[in-house]
Amino acid sequence: MPNASTTADDPADFRVHVVAVSIRLFAEQGYESTTVEQIAAAAGISRRTFFRQFGAKEDVIFADHESLLDQVAAHLDGAGGDPWVAVCSAAELVFGHFRAAREMAVRRFHIVQGVPALRDRELVTTYRYQRLFEDFLRTRLPGESPVRIVGYAAAVTGAHNYLLRAMIRGDDDATLERLRTELDHTRIAFDGWADLSDGPRSDAADRDLATTGTVVSVVTYPAGTPPAEIMRQVGEQLRGDRDDRGQ
Repeated sequence: MPNASTTADDPADFRVHVVAVSIRLFAEQGYESTTVEQIAAAAGISRRTFFRQFGAKEDVIFADHESLLDQVAAHLDGAGGDPWVAVCSAAELVFGHFRAAREMAVRRFHIVQGVPALRDRELVTTYRYQRLFEDFLRTRLPGESPVRIVGYAAAVTGAHNYLLRAMIRGDDDATLERLRTELDHTRIAFDGWADLSDGPRSDAADRDLATTGTVVSVVTYPAGTPPAEIMRQVGEQLRGDRDDRGQ
């Protein structure tokens, strides 16, 4: 593990180093039994430096998120193309970070679950990613429905967090590829939402559908089929209908 002297030139590495040290001590000694002085000594920094950089013991366990949030913001700022896709790739960036640091993520998970104040702090930290996604979409898509933006950001964040926790628990299926697939399904579902953004059809509009030859897609599936699989089938059927109509 790097020491403070080898990470001093890189603030992000320095924070990750101190976070890793604190999480190790919390896991070995218990959160309540570990003091700031012990963390500072193990990290090779002074008590004064610890407080200047991290504020308090309850702050340090999530301090690496600050650097990660900066990385996500930079990723979104530099993203071109489809903003909806950019949000998904940002979520993949976060997942990849914790996948690479799984041991630390597992230790943090167990510590946080045992301390109510830390569980509350984790919720706030999680929401900061969602808010970053929302702000990005509002900036790139100023005419978009606020409800759709909030819903999409929440859906992406929720899918990410579910698979992140599954990965931490040791689920071999909780991979970056699985996350990418689920986020693709989310985009398909929200594309359908956009098609309905003008509001429900009137009776006259329903009659128009019957007389203009518009194709209605019907998807059948066994009871208990996961929602993501249903959305995938719907998306494929809709794409096939468009192809049949030469659109």
